[in-house]
Amino acid sequence: MLEVEYYRRLASEVVGLTITGVSVDDPHALAGPLRPSDLIRALEGRSFTTARRTGKVLFFDSSGDSATNERERGAPASRGSGPTLAMRFGMTGSVIVDGHPALDRLLYAPAHVDPKWIVLSIEFDDTFTLALHDPRRMARVAFNLDEERLGPDAATVSAAALRSALTGRLPPRRGPATSGAALKARMLDQSRLAGIGNLLADEILWRASLAPDRPAGSLADHEIRRLHRHLRATVAELLERGGSHTGNLMGERRRGGRCPLDGTELLRSTVGGRTTWWCPGHQH
Repeated sequence: MLEVEYYRRLASEVVGLTITGVSVDDPHALAGPLRPSDLIRALEGRSFTTARRTGKVLFFDSSGDSATNERERGAPASRGSGPTLAMRFGMTGSVIVDGHPALDRLLYAPAHVDPKWIVLSIEFDDTFTLALHDPRRMARVAFNLDEERLGPDAATVSAAALRSALTGRLPPRRGPATSGAALKARMLDQSRLAGIGNLLADEILWRASLAPDRPAGSLADHEIRRLHRHLRATVAELLERGGSHTGNLMGERRRGGRCPLDGTELLRSTVGGRTTWWCPGHQH
């Protein structure tokens, strides 16, 4: 989520510019039935009206077109005046505008930009180019993603919405009930709480003194309020620092690593299918 917020800020530079060309260098990046020709026909001649983020997804709303041109271009239906482009970034995807990345580097990606890893490029009338760069080919691009399948954004979630996300039942169309699921597993469930990744979840739970494998439904009201306070503060702090990998716990996520708070040796577990580092000394 934090990295995607940086991408959103950089991508705002192309909002309002007319799209003059679209190049799909790796069709693997297109989700589902979307084809390069679909993307080109739907976007060329339009402009992005907003660059916005929900959780880990970057959305580009686009300008409308005449009904005749929409039929000619084969543009898909949209909740707005034009189609909405959605980008998911996986572990190594990033946005580059005119050769400038939003971040100096990603934790799991090479420390340099290489043209061979550009999977999608969008050119604009002021000679700007927005590119999707992805060395590990895990990023995906789609049109008109069902945003209702995403939970509330973690950066702005209220305490009441967090309580519901952790302990409540989801509507059937947004996923199955997971009674007794581990706290961290629910935090990572994007249909419940959009934007929390593995490193960020561990950092938040460590700061909130909550064990990651606790049943999510076992949290008392005061614990949910504490979790909410640390969630919001951690997101804001790590965004200022430069990303999810800048947490206080990060340097100790290794065999023999010790809790920066009390010196207890950290435990390595698997929670929610993800490698988890936590302190048995103060996380309960």
